Amino acid sequence: MLTHVKELIEQNYRELKEWWPNAPAGVYSAGLNRRELHEPITFGGIQSLRGRAGDIGHIDILLIDEAHLVSHKNEGMYRKLIKALRIINPAMRVVGLTATPYRLGHGLITSGMALFDEILEPMTVELLVYGGYLTKPVSRATDARLSADGVHKRGGEYIESELQSAVDVDDKTVAVAGEICELGADRRAWLVFCAGVKHAYHMRDALRMHGVSAETITGETPQSERDALIEQFKSGAIRAITNANVLTTGFNHPGIDLIALCRPTLSPGLYVQMVGRGMRVAPNKKDCLVLDFAGVVATHGPITNVRPPSSNGDGDGIAPVKECPECHYLIHASLRICEFCGHEFLPPEPSEGLYRREDDVYSDTIQNLKILYWEWIEYTGKKSGKKMLRVTYHGSALSDRPIHEYLVIWHDGYAGAKAMATLKEIAWRAGVDLNKPADAAELCRALAGADAPAQINYKMDGKFPRIISREWVDVEREYDDLIPF
Repeated sequence: MLTHVKELIEQNYRELKEWWPNAPAGVYSAGLNRRELHEPITFGGIQSLRGRAGDIGHIDILLIDEAHLVSHKNEGMYRKLIKALRIINPAMRVVGLTATPYRLGHGLITSGMALFDEILEPMTVELLVYGGYLTKPVSRATDARLSADGVHKRGGEYIESELQSAVDVDDKTVAVAGEICELGADRRAWLVFCAGVKHAYHMRDALRMHGVSAETITGETPQSERDALIEQFKSGAIRAITNANVLTTGFNHPGIDLIALCRPTLSPGLYVQMVGRGMRVAPNKKDCLVLDFAGVVATHGPITNVRPPSSNGDGDGIAPVKECPECHYLIHASLRICEFCGHEFLPPEPSEGLYRREDDVYSDTIQNLKILYWEWIEYTGKKSGKKMLRVTYHGSALSDRPIHEYLVIWHDGYAGAKAMATLKEIAWRAGVDLNKPADAAELCRALAGADAPAQINYKMDGKFPRIISREWVDVEREYDDLIPF
């Protein structure tokens, strides 16, 4: 398992050991002063292992944490090591893990000549918050605002020196620090993201003027000093840490309950990483306050629906698409009517300006329905004429309106594969063997008579509901990856 910072190497190794104490695992990282390659499982740093394919030897599975850092071109440390390892074992599988599957100037990490050819259906931020695995971020409107007007761009992001000059202005820094202290008065651990090293120190000094215990960490901070400051921050001896491009990926302090965004960014990945530092779950932590002084939310959308970056316009990217909630075909994002089934999308809401409403960092729209029974039928698309399965969920209350879900298992490509995976999961949870039905009609009868979920969770996409998850009562089943008829 490869990644790029020692904190993540150590965290991933420790997590495995907690679940599997006797796991045959080692660590290879110069930063951790460990060089163990004799175990079947190795947690390593790409900087330490990039030229050691021969020492690593035969690998069956390579996991890459923070996989959006792998170059979409055939270059860079990861790509060179993978190429060398595949000479040893051409059948080696590569799996990438990331919360942000896109790169600035390129788009999705699966586009063009990328290493990864498919994105598996992810667990959404909303469901992780809904299930208690993440803490909900909340927003408060701010008066102080930091603008990137006039700042030039390079590589899809603002030029740091120009950005810092634009936002690192004394009166703005004082105003921002004052609002952080006012709005975060009841918060215990503040993490402030700044536009550069000088800006981070100036923000620290402004916070200290209000009597706040604040320190700064930058890329120039010696490792021993950084470790000591982080430990004091986690213990509560330091209330606020200001930083410049450091405490994003790999930094883990669950107690953070205030994030201050004091730097504009064009990178949706950086936005997600910054807000994500405050979404860890901790005792007595109800939510995390996000103070957006830089219009970051307005640039990228709420954390539950971040807009990925577009390609760089060289023709290697993918066209912007959206999924039809009725037939699940992928269509161009500009279409208002699905060309396959005729579903009509509602027009977008009018813009509310650069700085969004107080709750916009997190858009919580999950609804649920207690299920009394379900129905299954074969269905034909209104415009495409293609067959699909339709399941109708009926609620337990008389006032509940039925919810339809369409499984386009006979369609080609991504939509069909996704629908088939959903059908397999539903059949397994319901106790239906997909190998037994002779045709679709028999399959519908088998499913209709099987165990329906106790509850479904869904979101409205225009006029149509989109199923987010289904919940069954706990039933122990043995899962085989059955191939349906």
